[in-house]
Amino acid sequence: MKEFLYAKWIQQLIVVLHLVALTALIADYGFILNPTLQLSIISLYLFVLVIGVFYTVLKYYYHRKEFILSVFIFDTLSVLFVLYCLYKQLSTGGISEITHWIRLAVILKLIREFTRPRLSYKRSLLNPAQLFIISFMGLIVVGALLLMLPNATYQGISFVDALFTSTSAVCVTGLIVVDTSSYFTPFGQTLIMLLIQAGGLGILTFASYFSYFFKGGSTYENQLALSDMTNSEKIGEVFTTVKRILTITFLIEFIGAILIFLNLDKALIPSFSERVYFSVFHSISAFCNAGFSTLPNGMMEDSYVYNYPLQFIIVIIFVFGGLGFPIVINSVRYIKHLIARYILWFVEKKNNYRPWILTLSNKINLLTTSILIVLGTVIIYIKEYYNVLGNHQGLGKVVTALFTATTPRTAGFNSIDFSQMHFSSIIIIIFLMWVGASPASTGGGIKTSTFAIATLNYFSLAKGKTRIEVFRREIADISVRRAFAVMSLSLLVIGISVYLISHYDNHVPLLDIAFESFSAYSTVGLSLGITGDLSSESKLVLIGTMFVGRVSMLTILIAFFKKVRQGNYHYPSDEILIN
Repeated sequence: MKEFLYAKWIQQLIVVLHLVALTALIADYGFILNPTLQLSIISLYLFVLVIGVFYTVLKYYYHRKEFILSVFIFDTLSVLFVLYCLYKQLSTGGISEITHWIRLAVILKLIREFTRPRLSYKRSLLNPAQLFIISFMGLIVVGALLLMLPNATYQGISFVDALFTSTSAVCVTGLIVVDTSSYFTPFGQTLIMLLIQAGGLGILTFASYFSYFFKGGSTYENQLALSDMTNSEKIGEVFTTVKRILTITFLIEFIGAILIFLNLDKALIPSFSERVYFSVFHSISAFCNAGFSTLPNGMMEDSYVYNYPLQFIIVIIFVFGGLGFPIVINSVRYIKHLIARYILWFVEKKNNYRPWILTLSNKINLLTTSILIVLGTVIIYIKEYYNVLGNHQGLGKVVTALFTATTPRTAGFNSIDFSQMHFSSIIIIIFLMWVGASPASTGGGIKTSTFAIATLNYFSLAKGKTRIEVFRREIADISVRRAFAVMSLSLLVIGISVYLISHYDNHVPLLDIAFESFSAYSTVGLSLGITGDLSSESKLVLIGTMFVGRVSMLTILIAFFKKVRQGNYHYPSDEILIN
């Protein structure tokens, strides 16, 4: 029996069975089925779940040596949940009507089975940059096809618009060509929410961690590739880092959803389940800096524009998402050290001071983020006091100015009409969009560290220094070179985007086109209202701009240029005339 369970043809049969179940699930959600086909799908669901339960039980009975406690607990809970779902299906829908319970059971089973195989990555076939790019391209294409399913929209959608929406969701941009609330069904909105979550964290992050969790280990090449994508300092700690990333993400999104739920007006959304869905959707969209909303006018909706506690909560969520996981993890470690240090000082009068727990990168990014938020809020508050902030009073003006100054840093939510802002304020918004969020975050832009290094370099050159020094540390030359490469490449991509859109839609004002291109590249999602009216060619240009902005042009160059070995020689150096 033990050999039978691991027979190759049995494994292949199970894989085929689950692929058929996946196809049936897509048909079930995406199409309106006739009673005969619905009955066939229910029968298939029941068969897959019963076979899955028996296979899991037999596997643990005959393969006790492969016991992993965490996996055993998960499998036990999943089997119990599947049995409960089968009971609910048979007691409420029977075998004639598909209920959500049996769908949930099948989805859980498919997740478990498709993470069972050990992921094997070969650097000889693809380097990490190529793997990263392909994963995003694959997710975008799959998302576009799913959004074209009949049940995803109320009146159908073209491939270009579906591809645009999928790219905007996966690249956590938020630019839309059709209204999310009225155009997409609840199923379509859920697809968008899942694409935002997968795109914000990276589909490989999910796949790699689940494969590691269920197998209890991973290959060295897998760890090496994932360490490049997650910026882990030590290869041996890569899955610990991924676990922290997932924990931080889901914890902040969970807390954010609760806070959003508590600040919703029951009169506007009477249904409890709809309030829960609204809270979860906007929490995920905010943390991933996506900017998608199920409201027709976003936070600018009349019933929400004066809900300042709700707006402030959303600001906190997307600021956390834009800080970057290494910064959040390092800040938590520093706060824990401070608490332990002061407790030890209070109890034993010992000073347990440890230097440089807060890294140089963390200090630079936190300081730059704080300066941009404060300066942006003050400038918007002063310049728009009697303009777009005119309808708000007192603290409301401050919260709205804060929201307006922080959302360009790749969040994409709007509580004001940006097209009504002063020209000079729009220029500030474009600058904030270009800088964007912090590195290794869900946000885009050139990043706060890049802008900070460039600024520090200006001062160093003005003072006649040959190196950049800050906080009693010297910034590595490779960081400076990378920063200026990112800046120049960003302007190149944005410039090409502006040129192409102005060519295909020459009737659109240049400022609107520039605003749209900066927003697309920095994955912000703000617009002056031209996105839906652009031609198909311009939409394709924006699709490419959003994709390049999400994966970064430097990553694309690394993917397609062969890495050369550094030679043990130096040519004579010579200065080039600059100015």
